[in-house]
Amino acid sequence: MGHLNLQSSKRNPARQWRLLDLVSAAFFAAVLLFFLLVFTPLGDSLAASGRQALLRSAADPRRRYGLVELVESGHQKTVEACPADAADHMPCEDPRRNSQLSREMNFYRERHCPAPEETPLCLIPPPPGYRVPVPWPESLNKIWHRNVPHNKIADRKGHQGWMKEEGPYFIFPGGGTMFPDGAIQYIEKLKQYIPIAGGVLRTALDMGCGVASFGGYLLAEDILTLSFAPRDSHKSQIQFALERGIPAFVAMLGTRRLAFPAFSFDLVHCSRCLIPFTAYNATYFVEVDRLLRPGGYLVISGPPVQWPKQDKEWADLQAVARALCYELIAVDGNTVIWKKPNGDSCLPNQNEFGLELCDESDDPSYAWYFKLKKCVSRTSSVKGEYAVGVVPKWPERLSKAPSRAELMKNGIDVFDADTRRWARRVAYYKTSLNLKLGTPAIRNVMDMNAFFGGFAAAILSDPAWVMNVVPARKPSTLDVIYDRGLIGVYHDWCEPFSTYPRTYDLIHVSAIESLIKDPGSRKSRCNLVDLMVEIDRMLRPEGTVVIRDSPEVIDKVARVAHAVRWTAIVHDKEPESHGRDKILVATKSFWTLPTASH
Repeated sequence: MGHLNLQSSKRNPARQWRLLDLVSAAFFAAVLLFFLLVFTPLGDSLAASGRQALLRSAADPRRRYGLVELVESGHQKTVEACPADAADHMPCEDPRRNSQLSREMNFYRERHCPAPEETPLCLIPPPPGYRVPVPWPESLNKIWHRNVPHNKIADRKGHQGWMKEEGPYFIFPGGGTMFPDGAIQYIEKLKQYIPIAGGVLRTALDMGCGVASFGGYLLAEDILTLSFAPRDSHKSQIQFALERGIPAFVAMLGTRRLAFPAFSFDLVHCSRCLIPFTAYNATYFVEVDRLLRPGGYLVISGPPVQWPKQDKEWADLQAVARALCYELIAVDGNTVIWKKPNGDSCLPNQNEFGLELCDESDDPSYAWYFKLKKCVSRTSSVKGEYAVGVVPKWPERLSKAPSRAELMKNGIDVFDADTRRWARRVAYYKTSLNLKLGTPAIRNVMDMNAFFGGFAAAILSDPAWVMNVVPARKPSTLDVIYDRGLIGVYHDWCEPFSTYPRTYDLIHVSAIESLIKDPGSRKSRCNLVDLMVEIDRMLRPEGTVVIRDSPEVIDKVARVAHAVRWTAIVHDKEPESHGRDKILVATKSFWTLPTASH
């Protein structure tokens, strides 16, 4: 056979030369490519794009970890953009992943976060045509259509006065399913039964809020409402609420307690929220009871309240309220209003739902990934004075140290010192750091490490509201924030927050490194890059970030800020401060994805 092959080769010299030419061409092409990669910008560009592709890859956690280190060290210059279809991405409320989970008690619609190594590390792009949002208070009534380009609610609920498309805007007439004539008229009806005016009520929770018109119009009464709804078939109701400048976040009443301390809200409201309050032995009603202050009001409008073909459900709802000794204030059409009693002693030993008081050892303020309990929280298990009518009226309650602050060592002194410190700091922010606090440019604000809410209290006169976040692993001071008449949630910053992209104008964080470290060991539980990419996701284009920490931490923050396309300046602390803080002020650049060529 060798002889035959040799003869064949001799008979085809052209074929042999073609093979040599190909080998030679490949060699010279390889040499040329080597020179291009080493000595021209093309090499840097290709290497960067390769690294960026790996940044988004979840296939190799070790490689992702290495690339995070490159960003932190400043060797990785930029984090790339996510694909266009990620414009509304919420990592912990991803319906594609959550749809595979159990539907029992709506478990699949609660928070379910991916592991960090499974999360693409990229920057969320705005939708095509995105514009800087309409400023407050005009935004209460209209927003840019292209900022939240989802028409399902307008198409389905337009006849009920929720919202409608009009030119380049979505218009919000202020209606709702149970108040198609407008939230203002609905609130006037409630005023007949509830002390809405006069500062007795300040904090409210609106469950299943739609586009949050109820909370939006209660602001005129100095009642601060935190509205929530799940990511559901309407897709974007909370996104609309936040675009309007109304306090809101994504949540679901399912298998776990909502992320609030006990006895926080003066008013809890449900307008056709479709929560089955009496299901599972009245577990959901018991959770509402945990959140409502003694002496607070519960308002339910819509099914099953005097609703056709829901006589049993309506009877059960009334039976639960009676078992908990709620005072029936009024039944007005399809709206019922109850007042929660003061004290525990009224709960009967026997009732058809088997309701019992929780053990004295139960802390009703534990609420971060905490399973719902079927027992009724004891007011006696929480020290302090927090009943409606006992806490000072608004606005006096903002500056008076709440009794729940006394649970901390020297709590009253710490509270007063914190209040003075933040008044000084905010004055410095406004006069020396050129922040737009106090202008219509800043409406939605987040304080990621809020402690007693001192930052929020110091900007109270600004046309802004603050989502005060108390890290889940830090001392639980969120009850003090609510006693002051402010709002917020528990959260662990090693996970993404439950909000849509582009929903905050200003994000403030003091001691950012403490958010990613274990309080006991001081070892990092997650990394600064992921946290700052998450801050970027929540921040609106041209929004502001203010970060306070030690000079060493601020150096790291500045390197990552550059990689996530922020324009950052580092400032000295205010002159009166005795700490070592540096202050980084950054602006998120308004970038867009390149348009596809045709």
